[in-house]
Amino acid sequence: MPTDVRTRLDAFLDAAEAARAAYGPRAPSMAGAEAVVGAALALLFPAFCGGAGGGAVRAEAERFERLVRALLAPVVPDRAGRLAEATLGALPALHAVLLDDVEATWAGDPAAASVDEVVLAYPGFYATAAYRLAHTLYRERVPLVPRLLTEVAHRETGVDVHPGARIGRRFTIDHGTGVVVGETAVVGDDVRVFQGVTLGALSVDKGLARVKRHPTIEDGVVLYANATVLGGDTVVGAGSVVGGNVWLTRSVPPGSVVTHVAQLKTRDGHTEPLIEYHI
Repeated sequence: MPTDVRTRLDAFLDAAEAARAAYGPRAPSMAGAEAVVGAALALLFPAFCGGAGGGAVRAEAERFERLVRALLAPVVPDRAGRLAEATLGALPALHAVLLDDVEATWAGDPAAASVDEVVLAYPGFYATAAYRLAHTLYRERVPLVPRLLTEVAHRETGVDVHPGARIGRRFTIDHGTGVVVGETAVVGDDVRVFQGVTLGALSVDKGLARVKRHPTIEDGVVLYANATVLGGDTVVGAGSVVGGNVWLTRSVPPGSVVTHVAQLKTRDGHTEPLIEYHI
């Protein structure tokens, strides 16, 4: 290696060593986030327990609390113990909400043969569970860690739900791949979304970090595949249906049906509907 290249490399490596030494104590671990999500799911649903007997549950609960404390310690050292205890204490309420999500998913999907199938095999449910766990810490203004928890699900499923979103009861993500729900989105009860749905912002501007940038979806709305709904002032009224591939940037009243119009144009200039849309 030439002398000048070696000199630059040595300087870089020295700087990297110093940066690592300075940063290390402040860095929560992605592996720790994965462990927390896994431990939470094992406590919440027997299907995730890996065959461990009933006598292991209390020991697993203690382990979960330790895992949460270890994940939080680098970012909120003065609150890590209290928040870990509170997160463990929140599991009964979290379980009740997730059971509603599971039942809604099972009831609404003819392909779901059982509740266990939804719990174990539906990426949308896995992402929802990780989001609901992360949201409990987001509400406590914990930095970084809630994003790590939802990123565990994002990497596993392709579903990207920001922990700051506010999502109501009986939430269903069908298929899931490519779903994006932004930080300031507000989603009501009994909302169902399909693959590729985006609840996003109209523009990406750092100055809007503290502003509601993402839409409000009211109760009972269905958003079909690849629908995109943008803007903090955009409200999709209760009971509405947003069809596949719709691009929506303004509010629609309750009970609306919004569809993407596809037409076939023949060589003689005649046009006719390409598909008939049924709900």
